[in-house]
Amino acid sequence: MGRILGRVFLLLLLIAVLAGGGLVWFDYLNVIDAKAFLSPVYRLIGLQPRTQNESGEEELLSLDAERLAVRLEALELRNMEMEQKEQELVSRQDQIEQMAQDLEERQKALDERENSFNAMMEDADIRSRNVEQNARYLNGMPPASAVEIINRMNDQDAIDVLRKTEEIAQTEGTASIVSYWLSLMPPDRAAELQRKMAGRPVLRD
Repeated sequence: MGRILGRVFLLLLLIAVLAGGGLVWFDYLNVIDAKAFLSPVYRLIGLQPRTQNESGEEELLSLDAERLAVRLEALELRNMEMEQKEQELVSRQDQIEQMAQDLEERQKALDERENSFNAMMEDADIRSRNVEQNARYLNGMPPASAVEIINRMNDQDAIDVLRKTEEIAQTEGTASIVSYWLSLMPPDRAAELQRKMAGRPVLRD
């Protein structure tokens, strides 16, 4: 019986020693924090109690700070990319607006040229109708009266009337009275008109 109790005591003592050694080892590895329990034991055997190791927390703080720095750097890069894209969009928008303005100005210039051309054509058409009306009116008048009116015209108007009179005669198959009108004019006036008529194009409708 005494042997059994001795063995039990030895086993319990061994378990206590192993448990204490494991507790000290795990505390040293910072697996568990047993300094509060081990400090009296250290003092009892004359050892300085080991202070709590802050390296774990410092490492965690360092890792967190590094992760935060990486995230901040990524956000900064993303912000720079967004700003660059925004600048590119603004530049493209400016280019598009400039192109639209150029196209609008060109369209306005084309519209003005078209309006000017239409106005010129309309004026030419009105003038042609007026010249034809005057030619028919003069052709129906006595030749002396018609020549008197033609003499009061400037050279270009007189030439246009004479040409239109000849054109009407050719179209209607009648004799032109232009030669007779010229014979009734002063010689210098008739010669000037004939000279200019030879050098200027025929007025068309």
